[in-house]
Amino acid sequence: MTATNTSALAEIREVNLAYLLLAQRLLQDDRMSAMYRLGLSGEVADVLSALTLAQAVKVASSSHLLCRFRFDDHTILASLADKDKSPAFAQAHAAILLADAPVAQIG
Repeated sequence: MTATNTSALAEIREVNLAYLLLAQRLLQDDRMSAMYRLGLSGEVADVLSALTLAQAVKVASSSHLLCRFRFDDHTILASLADKDKSPAFAQAHAAILLADAPVAQIG
């Protein structure tokens, strides 16, 4: 394994752990808002909320990113990136589009 590969894997693990810890904190603060912002189903939110720190570290050690880029839809990404729109309008438009997107499911 090259140094670049090792570095990339370490960065993926770091992002994974940061994502898991952020998701847990958001779920503790305001579960419904967190589920909406993260695109999570109730079942996934339950699993994330119940993870201990040791379990979160173990899950984060995966070589795959745990968070998913939610802007698979060109319309959403284009709306956020549109330099001619005000940031507030772009965020509001993206939020409306994301509200109609399906949430993640366990399975």
